[in-house]
Amino acid sequence: MRRFFLALFIFFSASGCAAINQSSDRGYPAEKIASSYGFEKFYIHAGQFRLAAFGRFGKPAESVTIYIEGDGHAWQTRSLVSLDPTPLNPLVLLLAVKDDSSNVVYLARPGQYPVSLKPDCGNEYWAAKRFAPEVIESMNQAVSQIKQSSGAEKIELIGYSGGAAIAVLIAAQRQDVSSLRTIAGNLDHEAISRFHRVDLLAGSLNPIDYASNISNIPQRHFAAENDKIVPLVILQSFVEREGDIDHKSLSVVKGTTHDSGWEKKWSELISLPFFGG
Repeated sequence: MRRFFLALFIFFSASGCAAINQSSDRGYPAEKIASSYGFEKFYIHAGQFRLAAFGRFGKPAESVTIYIEGDGHAWQTRSLVSLDPTPLNPLVLLLAVKDDSSNVVYLARPGQYPVSLKPDCGNEYWAAKRFAPEVIESMNQAVSQIKQSSGAEKIELIGYSGGAAIAVLIAAQRQDVSSLRTIAGNLDHEAISRFHRVDLLAGSLNPIDYASNISNIPQRHFAAENDKIVPLVILQSFVEREGDIDHKSLSVVKGTTHDSGWEKKWSELISLPFFGG
């Protein structure tokens, strides 16, 4: 039955933004990692985008765990947008394949892992409009399709960096999210843009504006000890906006930077209890 749903994803996904890269060197390492851990590749037509995904569907379970990719290689330089936002380091996929939950899916962002060598959507969707309403709608639809294919009743969301923002914005719209974890999360992109002295993300929703909407969801937010991208104060402000004044839902993980040190600690981190709910 699960393979049937995966086949439907492939059959009906005739247009959109991004799909698994089957030819470029950028996508090959991720495909090799996924295959070695029993993850199947598929893509999902959701809204105006087509989103790449890797999934492992095992025995029926109450929930499906969905890992949401970060911004990837969004910028070539500080001021030049990349031609291809596919992650150079498949960190989030490496975390997903280590998850021993029955049903686990890695979900990429618009433009990542294109079918051809060139993404078939505008680069604004990994720049200023990376958290635009149409992006969130597409990602949310993809989550619904994954949930249906797994047969689960609940969803566990895990988002890294910009993917953490997506996870929060999705969770704020749903009633079936049983837990939320963020890793080095961009949970206030306006504050981060001011911190780095770059242009604000015009056209993007800001997760911190929706913090109170998810305060009833059990959650855990992981901050890197040595994060030069997302300062700790960003996460502190976010959990305070939720009502977690004592930062009980926030864990600072020693020996990590924004994009390193997570893989070897993930089995331990994923077992930590949630706060709230």
